[in-house]
Amino acid sequence: MGDMSKMEVKTSLLDNMIGVGDMVLLEPLTEKSFIENLRKRFNHNEIYTYIGSVVISINPYRSLPIYTPDKVEEYRNRNFYELSPHIYALADEAYRSLRDQDKDQCILITGESGAGKTEASKLVMSYVAAVCGKGAEVNQVKEQLLQSNPVLEAFGNAKTVRNDNSSRFGKYMDIEFDFKGDPLGGVISNYLLEKSRVVKQPRGERNFHIFYQLLSGASEDMLKKLKLERDFSKYNYLSLDSATVTGVDDASCFRTVKNAMQIVGFMDDETQSVLELVGAVLKLGNIEFKPESRVNEVDESRVKDKNELKEICELLGIDQSVLERAFSFRTVEAKQEKVSTTLNVAQAYYARDALAKNLYSRLFTWLVNRINESIKAQTKKRKKVMGVLDIYGFEIFEENSFEQFIINYCNEKLQQIFIELTLKEEQEEYIREGIEWTHIEYFNNSVICDLIENNTNGIMAMLDEECLRPGTVTDSTFLEKLNQICADHQHFESRMSKSSKFLNDHSLPHNCFRIQHYAGKVLYHVDGFVDKNNDLLYRDLSQAMWKANHSLIKSLFPDGNPAKINLKRPPTAGSQFKASVATLMKNLQTKNPNYIRCIKPNDQKASHIFTDSLVCHQVRYLGLMENVRVRRAGYAFRQPYEACLERYKMLCKQTWPHWRGQARDGVEVLLKDLQIPAEEYSYGRSKIFIRNPRTLFSLEEQRKRRLHGLATLIQKIFRGWKARTHFLLMKSSQVTVAAWYRRYAQQKKYKKTKSSAVIVQSFIRGWKARKILRELKYQKRCKEAVTTIGAYWHGTQARRELRCLKEEARNRRAVTVIWASWQGTKARRELKRLKEEARCKHAVDVIWAYWLGLKVRREYRKFFRAHAGKRIYEFTIQRIIQKYFLELKNKMPSMSPCDKTWPARPYLFLDSTHKELRRIFHLWTCKKYRGQFTDQKKAIYKEKLEASEIFKDKKALYPSSVGQPFQGDYLEINKNPRYQKLNSLVEEKIIFADIVNKINRANGKGAQRIFLLTKNKFMLADQKSGHQVKSIVPLAELTSVSMSAQSDGFFALRVKEGTTAAAKGDFLLNSERIIEIITKLHRAGLDLTKEKIQIEITDEFLVQFKQDKVCVKFIQSNPKNGTMASCKRKNNRLLEVTVPSP
Repeated sequence: MGDMSKMEVKTSLLDNMIGVGDMVLLEPLTEKSFIENLRKRFNHNEIYTYIGSVVISINPYRSLPIYTPDKVEEYRNRNFYELSPHIYALADEAYRSLRDQDKDQCILITGESGAGKTEASKLVMSYVAAVCGKGAEVNQVKEQLLQSNPVLEAFGNAKTVRNDNSSRFGKYMDIEFDFKGDPLGGVISNYLLEKSRVVKQPRGERNFHIFYQLLSGASEDMLKKLKLERDFSKYNYLSLDSATVTGVDDASCFRTVKNAMQIVGFMDDETQSVLELVGAVLKLGNIEFKPESRVNEVDESRVKDKNELKEICELLGIDQSVLERAFSFRTVEAKQEKVSTTLNVAQAYYARDALAKNLYSRLFTWLVNRINESIKAQTKKRKKVMGVLDIYGFEIFEENSFEQFIINYCNEKLQQIFIELTLKEEQEEYIREGIEWTHIEYFNNSVICDLIENNTNGIMAMLDEECLRPGTVTDSTFLEKLNQICADHQHFESRMSKSSKFLNDHSLPHNCFRIQHYAGKVLYHVDGFVDKNNDLLYRDLSQAMWKANHSLIKSLFPDGNPAKINLKRPPTAGSQFKASVATLMKNLQTKNPNYIRCIKPNDQKASHIFTDSLVCHQVRYLGLMENVRVRRAGYAFRQPYEACLERYKMLCKQTWPHWRGQARDGVEVLLKDLQIPAEEYSYGRSKIFIRNPRTLFSLEEQRKRRLHGLATLIQKIFRGWKARTHFLLMKSSQVTVAAWYRRYAQQKKYKKTKSSAVIVQSFIRGWKARKILRELKYQKRCKEAVTTIGAYWHGTQARRELRCLKEEARNRRAVTVIWASWQGTKARRELKRLKEEARCKHAVDVIWAYWLGLKVRREYRKFFRAHAGKRIYEFTIQRIIQKYFLELKNKMPSMSPCDKTWPARPYLFLDSTHKELRRIFHLWTCKKYRGQFTDQKKAIYKEKLEASEIFKDKKALYPSSVGQPFQGDYLEINKNPRYQKLNSLVEEKIIFADIVNKINRANGKGAQRIFLLTKNKFMLADQKSGHQVKSIVPLAELTSVSMSAQSDGFFALRVKEGTTAAAKGDFLLNSERIIEIITKLHRAGLDLTKEKIQIEITDEFLVQFKQDKVCVKFIQSNPKNGTMASCKRKNNRLLEVTVPSP
């Protein structure tokens, strides 16, 4: 079913065409029919048209539903001409050629400003990202490549009169793939940012997007930190007549840009630094100057409002006096001399604008390099490359200056390479297929390129020569030089040239020159050519920027370093751009080209409007008609034999429905049967070449008629099959219904019979059971009657016997009672007599005892009258205390200091004594316990106490380390023969020795090292060799230690900057004995320097690896390796440690 659905979707370029999908097939081929075909397709939302393998794209100025995921799948792995024209077809063809044929590709997107080049490049990248491989790392690379676009657009794009999102820089991205076709990374090259836009914008245009996005989308706190206000009118560098763009939410775009920077790999502090520089550029425009005359009548300038200058200096970390002096004075160095001159107001404003332009331009270059650092491929293996070129289109404005001149020069070079590569590709295909090549005449724009770039008398060479010439150099002198040298050139026009035909041309002002480009004539105003080509920034300003405390701005101005002063004049902007374009052209010629020619349908940026004159102008300067003629030279259409036979095989009985032989043989049989003249086609090695489009259209018409007949036949066969299927289904259903009914009737009859049989059986069983019951009851009654009679008889016999026994017992008891009564009488008489005698004797004893007591009381009465109560009290108290101490002695607890038990208090008045004795006993047991300690054990307990102060309630791993004694030397360095050489290298006593894992920044994996700690230093040695020392760091150079609060063993040792040990950067280690290592480090550092080492416990910290800072972030999760923490590299600036959840 999947194959059938796929076949249903499959169409051809020639099916259901609106107009002609491939201009090569256009008949007749005229400029009018060409434009009319584009209009017809544009009106039906068909914005893509082919010229062979070249894609023409018309900007619809609205969203179309032709870029959905379903469309991506539809064009995936399809032949270029298999479906209707689409940019996805070209992207798929380029990607498959790169992946399957190992050919490096480049996609050249050209057209004038507003034609949709930037959107086309994004569509190509999104398609390649959608069809290449999947996986966590691959998806991360794809996401970073795609998210680099919003960042570069925010900083490099702006609204112009022709385009709301015009690229004001050229971008060439090389996307690198592995052998499977999965993206590995990329490299971005930027060309000539239009930095003059920073300080001045033409009417109806905006500055770069980032300025408006920052002011609209930043929070109030961020604006306060950047010392900015949300009102656009507060800033001189922002034009107010077009500050907002219809349909664009700058605040939302700002959030998108920040998110994209995070995905690409920017750290938070880097993003903040970039925004600080953007804010500083905005505030630079608000600095104004006032004239001030000195005694010697030399004009100089001063800053009007120093508050703006102060805020800029605070943002950039620059001394206010240094920057203020740089705006007022200029130092010129020549050999060994320095001359300082004052700047007048005009020169001060020039210096301010030059600083703003340079600051923004260098920031943009840094952004590109930073993105390249994040998206570059991590492997050094050979890579396949697909280049995407999105560069400014040909520009013709009312006032064209230096920027338009070099932009149009770049487009001339691209047109030149397009013509060369197109002709080369066409010629190579004819040679490859063995077809005779017919030369085509076309306009070669190399003469225009030579006019501009010739090293001796080219316009750019003369501009550089004028800039370097001593003496007074102005734009007028440059124009005079052009008029002298280029006057006879057929593509150069100037009113002041030697040629007299332009003397009365009032459309050509005196301060202008005109060049006849391939796209048409362009009038250039020479004003600003020399200054823009010089692109000078006073050395005082670059040195002031280098002195900033802001790390980013300092790195942007390395030329401001006084130690690296270069008196050589820097290369001009024109020469730099010329060299960049030459490198780009050389790079493009090494790759297989794919072309997208973008066309702007109207100047109103409105949908559904097609301006014939504007489109015709673009068709001419893009050379599209020449391109069609080249493709149609000799043969207008070519197709592989297999595809041709598959499409037209139904026109011949011998090839329909299946051809068993070779595809070429089948095509020969087909064309011979159709009686097509032999001069209308030729056979290549793998393709059939058709000379005239009419022949192809004739084949298509015959195919269409044949398809109608085949459709009728298919319908007839289908209807017969459907009727037979329905009949067989009805028959099968009738048989099934009858079978089920018969089954149901028999089941019903069987259940009724079964129910009747069960009832009869139950009645019979009941009757039999009742009969047996009656018999059993009769037998039971008989047995019970016999038993009852026997019981009565036995009872009578027993009662008779009992009466006899009772009579005998009664007689024997009477004798016993009489005798007992007599014995009792005798005993009572004897007891009475004895009581009488005892009573008399006791009376005598009592009287005697009373008499003795009376005598004693009379004798000692005098001693007991005054102090009897007190003495009795004291005696009682003494006796109680004596008893308390004796009981306490017997109930004394154990001698362990940890035993908290104590006998209960017997009396309330002994409460304070009881508590004091308990305290004294505890102190005494602690003293006795401490007396048993050796010096070594005391040191261990001191370390445990110090570990408690550092880690208790801060580190989750600490509780598990309390019960483990600190051993120190776990490797037994002094005894183990394997470490004999290592022991000999260490002269001091080893405090700690163990195996640790040193974390590699590149992949997050660990390498085992021996960690040695002495009183003065710590060392890392190779674990495999056992004696090779990798690093030695004195404890005095150790500044701090960082670790997480989790249950992991990762910790970072930070080294002082500028020391010998800091050359390799900080150390990121992992050990199970992290508590002992940090405690001993802390103690050794305190003993050596008398200062505590700073210990930072946080779940996110920075580690310095050589020149780069990497963030180490700890997260709780369920790692794959169970209970162990694992480290993984997320990007160049982030290591993520996964710690098991508690």
